[in-house]
Amino acid sequence: MNHINKDHFTHTHTYTGYGLDIPIFTKLYDFYNLLTHAISSFPKTKRYTLGQKLDKIVLASLELLLSVPSSENKLNSLKILSVKIDLLKVFLRLAKDNQCLREKDYLSLQTNLQEIGRMLGGWIRKTENPTDKKLSQEPTSSSH
Repeated sequence: MNHINKDHFTHTHTYTGYGLDIPIFTKLYDFYNLLTHAISSFPKTKRYTLGQKLDKIVLASLELLLSVPSSENKLNSLKILSVKIDLLKVFLRLAKDNQCLREKDYLSLQTNLQEIGRMLGGWIRKTENPTDKKLSQEPTSSSH
């Protein structure tokens, strides 16, 4: 009989928390929480098709997002993530059009996705044009 002594359990991997301080990660994480609540009210016939598809895309997006900083081709990873965000927009609209989402929930989720899309678009532009990144980070005058 195998007995695991919890007092002698050694955690072999410590998550450093990298990625959790990226604002877009926080937005996508919050989006997933909102979506999860919305999916729970989907009609049963759509919960395990469209609802599950939405769920999987967001989880895959979170995984991809956390892998971007260590990716050898950051731009490619960001563009793949952008396609996933676009897919989410389409599937959310399908959910609304098929009466799976209330209008209020749809608007809230779409607003969050639009903000995530803008953040991602900015990250893509900075990755495509790294020299512009320095220009956009110049301090502005304190008179604003």
